[in-house]
Amino acid sequence: MKEALFGKTLSELQELVLALKLPKFTAKQIANWMYKKQVRSIAEMTNLSKKAREVLTEKYEFGLTAYTKVQESTDGTKKYLFPTMQNKFIETAMIPERERKTVCVSSQVGCKMGCLFCFTAKQGFQGNLSAGEIINQIKSIDEVNEVTNIVYMGMGEPFDNLTEVLKSLEILTAEWGFAMSPRRITVSTIGIIPGMLTFLEKSEAHLAVSLHTPFREEREKLMPAQIAYPIEKVVEKIKHWDFGRQRRISFEYILFEGVNDTSEHVNGLVRLLSGLKCRINLIRFHPVPGTPLKSPDENTIQMFKEKLNHKGITTTVRASRGEDIYAACGLLSTKELTR
Repeated sequence: MKEALFGKTLSELQELVLALKLPKFTAKQIANWMYKKQVRSIAEMTNLSKKAREVLTEKYEFGLTAYTKVQESTDGTKKYLFPTMQNKFIETAMIPERERKTVCVSSQVGCKMGCLFCFTAKQGFQGNLSAGEIINQIKSIDEVNEVTNIVYMGMGEPFDNLTEVLKSLEILTAEWGFAMSPRRITVSTIGIIPGMLTFLEKSEAHLAVSLHTPFREEREKLMPAQIAYPIEKVVEKIKHWDFGRQRRISFEYILFEGVNDTSEHVNGLVRLLSGLKCRINLIRFHPVPGTPLKSPDENTIQMFKEKLNHKGITTTVRASRGEDIYAACGLLSTKELTR
């Protein structure tokens, strides 16, 4: 099987062309064709010499993969299914909202974090995605030319695949790549501290942390990673980081009826996040098979939001999208695997 060109950084392309005894400037030409233009083959790189294209084709393939299935919700949300590895699948969501089109990408096949509320976790960990496979989820959807924002909130834990995630971010934001503003990209984590700190140092993208409860024992039951990376230590590290004026830190908080939706939780969040300029995104829980959890009623959700805002923490409720197309992460790919 030939190695993929798509997903290589400029420095990797420079090493590659020198090894093939091609001029160094060929690397920028290749990057321009792959990341700025709509070509899908080496043969279409027409400003490369015929010899260069032949040498590249002999050792490499372009490396794009088409989606195998797409579902569209009544609200316009689309869920794409991409094949990866052997008989494995990943999911990508495209979420339209006014003048924005946000793409939610996966970073792994399955996940090893074992969160109680996440259907992807029930697949177990099956492998890391390459930088090319991550960016392919943007390059190979129908809305590729309309994407305004990207969130790493799909299948997998991004900082458990740190090297490839950072490479994908470099390609997305570099001038020789897609040249996107890092302020239009958000990476979500359960709080893997070493990976989070490296990300904060090497990328300018926004950070989102899956929080879900301020209390240690409760969070351990919901998110076993709490044992290795306690949320108190995660927040402490974030408090010591200078985010500047434009970079954003947010916390994701899925509300579960009778579990994490009380005034006690509001007060716990205020204590935990005291002194940190941030926002909380409240998320309605859409039940997944095999979990006893369910969402509180709308009144409880709005009251929870109002209490947090009253306490000085900017809090919003994320709009529910794509409920009719298995929009919760892992449902569509698990269905395809079992099929």
